Amino acid sequence: MLAVAAALPAQQAPENFRWVDFHSAKDQSVVAWVTRSLGPEKLTAIREIGVEYDAALVVTTERATPQSMPASDTFTVWNLSLTSHVVAPLLKGTNLRLLDWILLADGRPRELAAMYDDCTECNATTYFTAFHYDGRYHMWAARWMRGSQAAPIWSTNAAPGVELKQLYALLAEPDARQFMATWNHIDHGEEKPEDILFRYDLDPYSGLERTALVSGKDAKALMQRICSAQGALPGLARGQESELCHEPESLHPVRKPNTRPPANNSGRSTPPPARH
Repeated sequence: MLAVAAALPAQQAPENFRWVDFHSAKDQSVVAWVTRSLGPEKLTAIREIGVEYDAALVVTTERATPQSMPASDTFTVWNLSLTSHVVAPLLKGTNLRLLDWILLADGRPRELAAMYDDCTECNATTYFTAFHYDGRYHMWAARWMRGSQAAPIWSTNAAPGVELKQLYALLAEPDARQFMATWNHIDHGEEKPEDILFRYDLDPYSGLERTALVSGKDAKALMQRICSAQGALPGLARGQESELCHEPESLHPVRKPNTRPPANNSGRSTPPPARH
């Protein structure tokens, strides 16, 4: 039986990153700059401002009405230049969780892992991304974006008549580089169940984002790693209690012995000739 390993302590943010203190006198110039830059945008509140060099990672929320519950707020994450008033939205959604600093590339700063949902009071999909400061363009960016959505890791919207089991975990390679792995086990009923595994990481040479469908022997090995979730950070592993992780045949397929006689065997044996 596999179990989730103990969670690691929170990781250190990059040396040049800091969260702005809205009540600190030394940060009032940044707060004023961000507030002025976002003036034309539709928002209810500025929730977080993170600064690295000359760019700010800003989280704002919008409430539908003054009577709406905070849980139904939508959020927007922005890149905001501190040397100009250039503002660009990175992503939008609900229920944003800023989780921890993860290492996606050896020799590069850690990046801020985050999850969010696409809606509230609905069959939501949960997405995973990581925010990082891009020194080439002096701006913040989000990983694995396809249009307005990042990497999908969990869904509550299974098709009718389909049983969906889901697992995900942030895993680490021997060199400490981390990647997100997802496993969807889809049971269509009469048809053979289907296992779909994805890996989200960065190419170690180019640093470009990769989304890879994992199959064959690599898929079986990844299933085991997802179930054990070794080194998983808080909030970055889910589904390990699934029966998929407690059924040996689902992780270690056993090859049944072949009891069929050879093609040239009629089912009878001939004793060896007697010795004289």
